[in-house]
Amino acid sequence: MSTIFYSIMGEGRGHAARARTIVEEMRARHRIVLFTSHDALEFLGKQYDDATDVEVREIPGLKFHYSEKKLNLIKTINHGLGMWWNKEKLIAPLAEVIRNEKPDLVISDFEPLVARAAHRAGVPVLSFDHQHFLVAYDLSSLPSRLQWWAKSMSVAVWMFGIGQQKTVVSAFYKPPLRRGFEDVVQVGPLLRPTIRNRETTTGDFVLSYLRRQTPERVVDMLADLGVPIRIYGLGPREARGSAEFCEIDEDTFTDALLNCSAVIAASGNQLCGEALHLGKPFFAIPEGKHFEQCINASFVKELGAGDWAAVEEVKREQFEKFLADKEKYRQNLAGRREEFDGTPEAVAAIEEMLGQSETSATSASVVTR
Repeated sequence: MSTIFYSIMGEGRGHAARARTIVEEMRARHRIVLFTSHDALEFLGKQYDDATDVEVREIPGLKFHYSEKKLNLIKTINHGLGMWWNKEKLIAPLAEVIRNEKPDLVISDFEPLVARAAHRAGVPVLSFDHQHFLVAYDLSSLPSRLQWWAKSMSVAVWMFGIGQQKTVVSAFYKPPLRRGFEDVVQVGPLLRPTIRNRETTTGDFVLSYLRRQTPERVVDMLADLGVPIRIYGLGPREARGSAEFCEIDEDTFTDALLNCSAVIAASGNQLCGEALHLGKPFFAIPEGKHFEQCINASFVKELGAGDWAAVEEVKREQFEKFLADKEKYRQNLAGRREEFDGTPEAVAAIEEMLGQSETSATSASVVTR
């Protein structure tokens, strides 16, 4: 049994959901220690509160900041720079933990501190996230505005660089790799255990997952579409028009995703991947300044799975057209479930690197003797 240290970006739940899938696939064979913060800490802490083979530990983490329900890039960047300037105080104690506990592998899901600590302790690092698509993928099919932003963001991912020995990218789309990145492992989305291989039906309601910063006019438009809509993410409210506001609960949300007729939601990689795996037409409403989600939304459209508009600009007519066309999108997704499940390939890539690490350790021991 190997020991894996797994560090996870704490913002949102997509990173945590991806990590949970890996944990559930590998915990029977390995000891796993999770390092994370913020939303992911809350989510994973609840999942593994009583576990003996999985441990969750808190570390400092990056966080998106908002002003008046809009992403505040300046404040978010300043927060990140503050962590960067204090990185030595943050990394040194983590390196000491790694030296003492001697994990066989560190996996980083867009979390920089534990990976840097691992290098100091001589432990190999595997990068397993979504964001490295910005560096490794050929994104020439995107609209020119998003291509420009992708190039800009790729610099940030490059500067984030954790010096990993292996890179695995999880995304619901797989364009060609750029020259020089042929060794990157491309896998589909990592599906939650409650999603994989489940039967799905087409109900009479639309599922909507919205961030709390969603403009109220968008909520009003959804409630006034005249079709039943279950809205998650805004907390409990009184029903409005045809909209029902639901508490975030994994079981009820999963059931709704399995049985809805379509999805209207922010376009995180995780939710897009799960919805497409289940054959659900998807209308993406990313924040206009959340360029990663805008890129995801653009690929939803390119795959023939739905359409999109920035949440600040979306119009009622676009929602109506999407609902009118949802059967076309459903047909486009028919028979493609396996395309949107990267779990087996991801586990294989991790096990392969663990095997290489064990071989290297054995060889080193032989040489020493």
